[in-house]
Amino acid sequence: MYLRVSILNNRKVIALGWEKLDPGWGVAHPFLCRHGRYGTGLSESKTSGIWWARAILTSERPYYIPRKHQLIHYTLNCSSSSPPTCAATPTRIKHEEEEVDIESSAATCPDYFLWIHEDLRPWRSAVSGITRETVESAQAAASFRLVVVGGRAYVEQYRTCYQTRGAFTLWGILQLMNRYPGRLPDLDLMFNCNDRPTIRSYLYQGVNDTVPPPLFRYCSDDESLDIPFPDWSFWGWPEIKIEAWNTLSEKLKEGKKKTKWKEREPYAYWKGNPRVATTRKDLMKCNVSKEQDWNARLYAQNWSSEMRKGFKGSNLADQCIHRYKIYIEGNAWSVSAKYILACDSLTLLVKARYYDFFTRSLVPLQHYWPIKDDDKCQSIKSVVDWGNAHEKEVQEIGKVASDFILENLKMEYVYDYMFHLLNEYAKLLRYKPTKPKDAIELCSEFVACSAAGLEKKYMMDSMVKSSSERRPCAMDHFPQPCSSKLAPETPLALRHANLATKRWAYLSLSVLAQH
Repeated sequence: MYLRVSILNNRKVIALGWEKLDPGWGVAHPFLCRHGRYGTGLSESKTSGIWWARAILTSERPYYIPRKHQLIHYTLNCSSSSPPTCAATPTRIKHEEEEVDIESSAATCPDYFLWIHEDLRPWRSAVSGITRETVESAQAAASFRLVVVGGRAYVEQYRTCYQTRGAFTLWGILQLMNRYPGRLPDLDLMFNCNDRPTIRSYLYQGVNDTVPPPLFRYCSDDESLDIPFPDWSFWGWPEIKIEAWNTLSEKLKEGKKKTKWKEREPYAYWKGNPRVATTRKDLMKCNVSKEQDWNARLYAQNWSSEMRKGFKGSNLADQCIHRYKIYIEGNAWSVSAKYILACDSLTLLVKARYYDFFTRSLVPLQHYWPIKDDDKCQSIKSVVDWGNAHEKEVQEIGKVASDFILENLKMEYVYDYMFHLLNEYAKLLRYKPTKPKDAIELCSEFVACSAAGLEKKYMMDSMVKSSSERRPCAMDHFPQPCSSKLAPETPLALRHANLATKRWAYLSLSVLAQH
């Protein structure tokens, strides 16, 4: 078994462990492991074959010594009982012979994990933290209440979520618990599965400086305190036949290779429902016509028609055939961002108000090109004209964005984000959560066994079938949370700001020079 201690200032790591004597370790080491503590001294080795202690100090990226870990495998037990009930213990199969080497941490968390601290700042800075009364003050705006006690989950439903949003959100949380069994702390939270944020920050400032109700949802904005959480589509959206992200992301990897960038249509592409937002209706005015070509090819999505045709025209993996793709918000943020950014095309992002859990780490002219909301048509035309004359620069931005999505937004990181967010949130609770009187126990059988069709298929496709072979990614390299708001001059923000400013100055001047 091994332990580790990270030294954050210089990124050094002390690894402490016990194992059989290796003849090669007859040398001095800078740290000594005694009784679970560490100090300066020489490592001690005893007779060959006797367990001994050693410690290592490395000045490079943290090196983690593996320990043995027993995988837990899960199976879905859908019996004839209706409604499905949760077993006294989760359905799991232990393979005694299947032990794997687990790493203390296999990776460093992507930069967007930094926002976890900022999103929880209002409650970290509150003297009272989060009390039971504070949590329950969010009930009026919540769709459901989720409570985890002793590794078991309970849900109290208040309002019906649109389509299967609620079911797939709860399913995702259950898969997180399967991935890291016993690692999720006791917690108590309220969740809203509608589109727009509702906890307005100005209501909790100045003379009204009270602790705001903590409310989880899929997006937020600069005027709100709602806590962003990964949306349901990561586990599937059966109503419009969008597969779970672990499946679809692999298809997008292959789909973007089908048409080489130089062979792609040299226009900006968008397909969606324009009726949900005024800004989308305005975008449709930029479509090609007999009088004007704004370099945009826009298609109104008719979901009723698509449903009748079996969604044959809506395969996202087949839509990487244009050099440019447009992202524009709908009623609020749109789940389409990850599908658009994954194509290697240059994403033209119409000025957005809302953000989800990862989009705040997207940098203009590094991951996308900003489009003016009040001058969409001319803005799109100018960028496309410039891009077709500067293919190398356009391809570079498209590839960086695609790599960001397909590498930093893997499902393992989505689960790790959920894990760290819920753990940091639980640290702020000032009471011991208990099962609400009207709550029902939640388990994979309860959610999936009563599902049918694509809903059940996507749940089966996204089911975590065994515990993880590694621990969650490490957040050690981020600034430690404090009560004050993250300053814009934090190293991460400053690095991105400098990069964006330089690229914006160069590329924007190049575009203007042509018009």
